[in-house]
Amino acid sequence: MKKNSLLQKLEVSKKEFLEISKSIIQPNIISDQKKYRILLKKYVTLEKIVFLYEEYKKRLASLKEVHFILENDSDMEMKELATTEKYKILENLSSIEKKSYNLLFSSEEESETEDDRKAVIVELRSGTGGDEACIFVEDILRMYTMYFKKSGWKYKIIHAQKGGIKGYKEIILDLNGEEGVYGNLKFESGVHRVQRIPKTESQGRVHTSAITVAVLPKVKDIEVNINLSDIKKDTFRSSGSGGQHVNKTESAVRLTHIPSKITVECQEERSQHKNFEKAISVLRSRIYQNEKEKRLRKISIKRKSLVSTGDRSIKIRTYNYPKNRVTDHRIHKSIYNLAGFMNGNIQEMINLLKFFENK
Repeated sequence: MKKNSLLQKLEVSKKEFLEISKSIIQPNIISDQKKYRILLKKYVTLEKIVFLYEEYKKRLASLKEVHFILENDSDMEMKELATTEKYKILENLSSIEKKSYNLLFSSEEESETEDDRKAVIVELRSGTGGDEACIFVEDILRMYTMYFKKSGWKYKIIHAQKGGIKGYKEIILDLNGEEGVYGNLKFESGVHRVQRIPKTESQGRVHTSAITVAVLPKVKDIEVNINLSDIKKDTFRSSGSGGQHVNKTESAVRLTHIPSKITVECQEERSQHKNFEKAISVLRSRIYQNEKEKRLRKISIKRKSLVSTGDRSIKIRTYNYPKNRVTDHRIHKSIYNLAGFMNGNIQEMINLLKFFENK
């Protein structure tokens, strides 16, 4: 983690705080209640950030003094005291950094785009690794659903294809929430790699498997107009759960968008009409994402983004079970609490990704 990047962010926040401090007492601002409330809310958040910034600078100055003693003092007792003090300061710095990141991203209105506020379609697919990859899809699904619950978001399964032994070859979710769902999950798109000993491995060897995750913002029909004449519709019997009715009738739907060659399947509903509606929703999101990725490729020449631009071969994260570590390769950040991470505690990593995206 680069301290200079954090210091720069905090310095910008301090300048903004000083500007708002002057503006908020002006008569024209006080008389405009809407503007005053917005500025007051911003003022309160920035005041906390500025306090942490001042504390952070004090701790860094103390750390500098301790390093000077360790490098120049010949008294061993002083060096021991300095070493003890150094670890206390580093612990304090780490705590302040964590609080600062949380505060810097506590107000989504300040940085989120229109897409960031949208609900999403989440697609998980097994990649290399056979049955183990299918099992990992199920593990990541559990991780996300636990995170959704903590965030107060609701999801529905649109499409699911079971794996050979256990898990899923593919699963698609429709996710909704009052806050910025896409703004938090957009960094999850890409290849997620797992390193662990599969239950089927008799010799205790660590295997590497991978799955792909795609997070697509949900869009309305006014944003993406699909010509029905461009769609090829196929119906078939569901292979998923749902009892005799689902398996005996052709309620499952497969849609192919001829111009883009995008194919979508939906079979979770008992009604063909409902499956068609859900498939259209996913298709619309994929078409929208394709267009968005074209724009991002042009922009990426000027600005490198952490958000995946459609290249599903990009490895973004590794989950290493023997070392109890999850590592995000885009920001070179590791968290040594894999069990907690897999139980849905992923917000810390998301906050760090947001920070590096906007620095």
